[in-house]
Parts: sequence; C-alpha cells; structure tokens
Amino acid sequence: QVQLVESGGGLVQAGDSLRLSCTASGRTFSRYAMGWFRQAPGKEREFVAAITSSGSNTYYADSVKGRFTISRDNAKNTVYLQMNSLKPEDTAVYYCAAGQTSRQLRAVVPGSGADYWGQGTQVTIFA
Repeated sequence: QVQLVESGGGLVQAGDSLRLSCTASGRTFSRYAMGWFRQAPGKEREFVAAITSSGSNTYYADSVKGRFTISRDNAKNTVYLQMNSLKPEDTAVYYCAAGQTSRQLRAVVPGSGADYWGQGTQVTIFA
C-alpha cells in the first residue's frame, strides 16, 4: 500500500512558476513509476508527466513540454513537478499517481494504469 500526499498548489499569475511535491509513505516508493495528472472543471482527466522508477526517463504531454519538469528523489520518497511559464489553461486540480511502469501511466485512457492516487492539489492561474 502506498499513500500519496501532494502539496505546493496555489493561486499565481500567468507567467509565474510553481513547484508541486508528492510525498509517498512506505518503503517501496523507488519501485514505482510516478506521474502527474490534472483535471480542470468540466474536462476529463489529462496526463501531464511521468518518470520511471529510477528517474532516468521522463515523459510529457505536448501541452506542457518545455515548461514543466518532473523529477524525483527516492531518498525522500518524493516526486516533484516544476511548472514554469504558467498559463490560465494550466488551471486544474493536479494529482500524483504511482504505477508499475511509466508506460502504464501513459495509457490511452489517462490514469487507467495508476495503482495509487493522491488527493490532489489546486493550481489556479489568473491572467
């Protein structure tokens, strides 16, 4: 069992930056690929980024590529999402998720390959 707790959301202006953190309980964090997803009001859940268990490979949605960076610190059981050049369309609840592989986290149906989810953190960007 893995419990995930996100933090770092907030209300910022377009062009600003935020860093989200997701801390996991348990001693198996390093075995899991990790991902970030988001869901805006009235929209379906969307894949944002994923990272392999070792941190050696990362993957991004086209909409955030070049602006967001996912990273992890296995010694701290934490995965991060650095978000730069934020836009109003980035407004959403952001969720972290753990899965067996990064490929599963990038499933066609966003989030269908995740084993565990955090509770989400709100990110709001105003123009």
